Amino acid sequence: MPFLDLETSLPAAQLAPDLGQKLCAAAASILGKPVDRVNVTVKSSLPMVIGGSAAPCAQLLVSSIGVVGSAEQNRGHSAKFFEVLTKELGLGPDRILIRFYPLEAWQIGKNGTVMTFL
Repeated sequence: MPFLDLETSLPAAQLAPDLGQKLCAAAASILGKPVDRVNVTVKSSLPMVIGGSAAPCAQLLVSSIGVVGSAEQNRGHSAKFFEVLTKELGLGPDRILIRFYPLEAWQIGKNGTVMTFL
């Protein structure tokens, strides 16, 4: 059950209306998870600074069970997410950061329980 949180200083009007859907489909493909398990949040118009510069930028937080737990996995994921983000946001790769967080099944609540028991 991946969670993606995209935060950007770009105004909402500059983002494709279906950016969340595109990111959801891309994440499912990149992480090898069913699209109906992927959760995406897009936050725009945020005051942000990356590397000391307030130029337009974005950061993506990717949390998931079992697929973001090693440098080798995340190197591949990073390359693929950067392809999507640079295309969709029109930003250079130096203005985008990605943070990966591995999750355990007991850390995600769903349907009144946790994923461990589903």
